[in-house]
Amino acid sequence: MEIALNLASVTSKNNSSLMGSLKSYCRHFLFLKASSIAILILLSFSSAISLGSSASAAEEAATPTKLYGTISGKDGAPLPNIGVAVIGPEGFAKDVATDAEGKWEVEILTKGTFNLTINQDDLPDGQALTDPTKSTVRANVFMLGVDLRLLFPIGPGVAKASTLERSAQLAVDGLILGLIIGLAALGLSLIFGTTGLTNFAHGEILTFGGLLLYYLSAIIKLPVLVAAPIAVLLGAFISGFLQDRYLWKPLRKRGTGLIAMLVVSIGLAIFLRYFFLFLFGGDTRQLPQYAGQAGLEIGLVNITPKSILTTVIGIIFIILATFWLLRTRMGKASRAVSDNPALASASGIDVQKVIKAVWILGAGLATYAGVIVTVNQGVSFLMGQDMLLLIFAAVTLGGLGTANGALVGSLIIGLFVQLSTLFIPTELKYVGALIVLIIILVVRPQGILGKKERIG
Repeated sequence: MEIALNLASVTSKNNSSLMGSLKSYCRHFLFLKASSIAILILLSFSSAISLGSSASAAEEAATPTKLYGTISGKDGAPLPNIGVAVIGPEGFAKDVATDAEGKWEVEILTKGTFNLTINQDDLPDGQALTDPTKSTVRANVFMLGVDLRLLFPIGPGVAKASTLERSAQLAVDGLILGLIIGLAALGLSLIFGTTGLTNFAHGEILTFGGLLLYYLSAIIKLPVLVAAPIAVLLGAFISGFLQDRYLWKPLRKRGTGLIAMLVVSIGLAIFLRYFFLFLFGGDTRQLPQYAGQAGLEIGLVNITPKSILTTVIGIIFIILATFWLLRTRMGKASRAVSDNPALASASGIDVQKVIKAVWILGAGLATYAGVIVTVNQGVSFLMGQDMLLLIFAAVTLGGLGTANGALVGSLIIGLFVQLSTLFIPTELKYVGALIVLIIILVVRPQGILGKKERIG
């Protein structure tokens, strides 16, 4: 009986072992089968991607890029038979000349950097490059199939203009520059007033707006008048709403100090700057639609229609922003939050909602500032960095956290920067803004319209 029980026990153990082995084998088999299927799927997906990439590369290689432009005099009249030499990688060299309409073009089939040089000896009497030292322009082709328009500014030459004419022209340019700075500085000042954050990434909002406009206009081929409002709306949403919601709001909820948030903004600025460099390259890119637009002679100054249009729209934006601050309920709430956030919250004001609205408004204004710069001068990944010093100088000069002060400071800085070129080289004009910044911080740290209690 005992032997039978032991035999049954052994048999049971063997059956259990057998079943366990069978289950283990089944699990291994299923695992291997699933792994094989997954590997086959991945290989198929990779092959599809490779084939698609190869097809895209072949399609891109078959699509040439056209470098083109129009050479015209100061009066806008076309200049025919002007030679342009094109030098590129892999020994590429070609000479072209403008036709009866002043147009020239050359097709290229390779990526790389191309240098285009105008033959100044072909220019007629009375016409010359506005800067004779810049007879060569550079085109960085990073994507085939995207045409690039290049400019050779022609005019009577700066030396031929009288001091009065130069002063008048520089004053107008200074007012336009002041408007651009004012749009960005107003947003920065509002954000500082409501949150206390000194945002070093504010300049990248300008760059983002310019790149959005360039992408929508030059690549997607939308008209500038359609692309510009879309760029402003996208900039306000992405750089304003999304940035505050997913970056600054969580930091505020954790009680992150202002110094730490300032460091975060510096890191964000550096990241975005080189992210833009990675996507769009390092060259200044012009909008094909309005590049080379002839100016209008108004008294002593020459101004292009695109400058007039963008300036008028910018003034309208500032008027609407001022009306929002002074007359609307949300604007009044933002001023209350700026003066005393704790008291505003105790009074029933939704501080976080106010901050969100200020971020959207500030980002929208800065985005449009980038649009103006792009339309008139082109866009590069360093555009925001170059403007940031002027923006900080304007905000500091006008008064930290004050909207009106930011506008006043911006106009002063714009005029000072441009008019300073009457006495100093153009390359050093931004140094004046730095000098103004230092003097104001030493003499009157609260700025022209600022309050002493905001300092410290």
